[in-house]
Amino acid sequence: MKKIHVTTTINGKETEFLCELRQSLLEVLRDVLMLTGAKEGCNNGNCGACNVLLDGRLVNSCLVMGAEVQACNVQTIEGIATPQGLHPLQQAFLEGAALQCGICTPGFIVAAKALLDQNPKPTEHQVRHFLAGNLCRCTGYDKIVRAVLQAATS
Repeated sequence: MKKIHVTTTINGKETEFLCELRQSLLEVLRDVLMLTGAKEGCNNGNCGACNVLLDGRLVNSCLVMGAEVQACNVQTIEGIATPQGLHPLQQAFLEGAALQCGICTPGFIVAAKALLDQNPKPTEHQVRHFLAGNLCRCTGYDKIVRAVLQAATS
């Protein structure tokens, strides 16, 4: 299959890769770039496990083609923490036991970051509404919402 050369920024670093036109961003992240934080849950945009920020906008990476990120800025869960430490969301998830099996956790944290970037002091209703596109099969929603609200106070 023919491959296309893509130059983009991922987690603050200029990155180049080759991908087939049919490959999703999720496939490129996991299989080409070995960034395995974004998870494949449903592969049709319904679960949020593969959430990333694309030019600051929350997207399901399973629905974006790898070739579409040419000259874009992609932030994955791997780019949320800094060398100085965990992001307040990650710390709140740990402290509040807002994770269980871990499949949905990266997508929830990326989505919650998108929310807090837009609205640093959301209400509980706003958090629940914004995270409605993320599914947790371990039923951790209350702890997840509390962790996001805790991070908003940090």
